[in-house]
Amino acid sequence: MATEPTPLSLAKQLLAVLRKDRDRLERIDRYHQGQHDDPYMPPNADDEYRLLAKRSVSNWTPLLVSTPAQAMYVDGFRPGSAGTSLPAAPTSTSTEWEHWQRSRLDSRQAAIYNGALTFGHSFTLTEKVRSGQIRTKGLSALRTAALFEDPANDDTPYAALTVTRWPSGDIAGKARMWDSRREYEVTFKSRDSDDGVRVGDGRLHGATENPVTRFVAAVDLEGRTVGVIEPMIALQDRINQTVFDLLVAQTYASTKVRTVTGMAPPVKRNPETGEPELDDNGNEIPLPINHNARRFLFAEDPDTKFGSLDETPLGGFIESIDMSIRHLSALAQVPPHHLLGQIANLSAEALQAAETSLARMVSRFKTSFGESWERVFRLAAELAGNAASASDFSGEVIWRDVESRSLAQAADALGKLREQLGIPARGLWKRVPGVTQTEYEDWEQMAEEDDSVGQLASALTRATPSVSDDLPAAA
Repeated sequence: MATEPTPLSLAKQLLAVLRKDRDRLERIDRYHQGQHDDPYMPPNADDEYRLLAKRSVSNWTPLLVSTPAQAMYVDGFRPGSAGTSLPAAPTSTSTEWEHWQRSRLDSRQAAIYNGALTFGHSFTLTEKVRSGQIRTKGLSALRTAALFEDPANDDTPYAALTVTRWPSGDIAGKARMWDSRREYEVTFKSRDSDDGVRVGDGRLHGATENPVTRFVAAVDLEGRTVGVIEPMIALQDRINQTVFDLLVAQTYASTKVRTVTGMAPPVKRNPETGEPELDDNGNEIPLPINHNARRFLFAEDPDTKFGSLDETPLGGFIESIDMSIRHLSALAQVPPHHLLGQIANLSAEALQAAETSLARMVSRFKTSFGESWERVFRLAAELAGNAASASDFSGEVIWRDVESRSLAQAADALGKLREQLGIPARGLWKRVPGVTQTEYEDWEQMAEEDDSVGQLASALTRATPSVSDDLPAAA
């Protein structure tokens, strides 16, 4: 019979996961920060070559992350209706949404998406702080690891650990670890071995499952996660190499080279004797020729011949860079005009067609991240003592509509849905572009107040006898 893993064994296993993934994740982080591998150079390259290699880095990876991340913004939460599978009306007064606002996730959610898209996964921690409030914060994939029974299908880890301080010299590293019931304080002396790992006594964290939630950009059936940067590193290196070759050609071969044959250059002479001065090898020392675009070259010897070498055309390098960027656009599902900046003479239909692939990718990310947020809301409800919401699997997050279209177009479309399909007007309010949860609730309150005034007026009208009823009938 298998024994339950001890907290110490879990801590060692989680630290081993961080060591195993460290090189790969740090390489992805370097590319995201613009610290790319150098392009190929000759072994004896001088400082000028190395300076051109440094300037050749064209970092496209942040755009691959920010383009889909900017299209994702949770704007509300619609809890499920009690006893039914249908969601209730969205509200910002629920315990779950109060926890969201208190955690300042309106702004901090972007960092969670950026981390998941960059490394393939990121994490959040939902906990009750000392003041008794429920808060959720993001955790970096570089510092956090989680263990799953089935990493491809499970959304609840059975153990998770995040490093709060890396070891430095004689100062031990610190980490926090959670299982399904308890939180532990972990100390360790080295990033590269299990020596010196210590686990303190655990304390109950208040939930019935692990409070760490994983956000995944893409995961396969082996449980491997991948972001948007790692598959593009080879293509990013190709772009850097082509830009480097362009800079080398531009620096050394982009102008015509003047040549002269049959003419001896002037030599350096001794000012006293007038004799030519010799170098260490016994050769005459030539004087530099002061030549620029305003000067003419001439020679007294009729056998002297002047010529020129053509410059290297740069068009091929530029076309190669554009081709590589188009390949990057196709593989990363980012519209070409986002990368090339070429949007002139494009119709609205053409722009919409170019955005289709990006919209599909963003929709996939929303589906994955939405499931993770729903687990976060259930955890927050459980920690707040709301048993009904803690077991609510029919709630859903509301994503802001960031599609580019005018308010007039949206109003026309919503009006047609109202008139032609008979959808209630209130049911379409959330589809108004840019409407926030607070505005929606203000509209609900104003509509109820207006309706109550109308009902009161109708009741008074029915209760008050008409003046014509009191008049005598005409003879």
